[in-house]
Amino acid sequence: MTATPPDGDFRLPAHLEVSGLIRQVQAAGGFAAVVHKGEREAGTLIVILTEKGANARLFERMPSAIGRREWRLTRTQTPENSVEFHEYIKRRGHQDSDLWIVELDIVNGERFIGLSDETG
Repeated sequence: MTATPPDGDFRLPAHLEVSGLIRQVQAAGGFAAVVHKGEREAGTLIVILTEKGANARLFERMPSAIGRREWRLTRTQTPENSVEFHEYIKRRGHQDSDLWIVELDIVNGERFIGLSDETG
């Protein structure tokens, strides 16, 4: 069953959203994988976007000023912070057992979460 919060921000069950993302990316010629499996129905989702395994960016949904949940770029991997980037993701998975972590490896992956390419 889907949950519709009082603010009207419609949410698909987490497993359906994850499955849809993976299928879309694979159909477009990319690679997608579940890094951490969360709660099937009400789990939250973070997305790691990469291009040929490089240029990793972490997107998380955050509440906006109008109360809707919007994707925000929260971390970018650089050669200098690679360890910290991966430790943060690992820590998030341990802290929140409901959390789904999905990696999408495709050019302009932002389009699959409803954003234009924010990396230039």
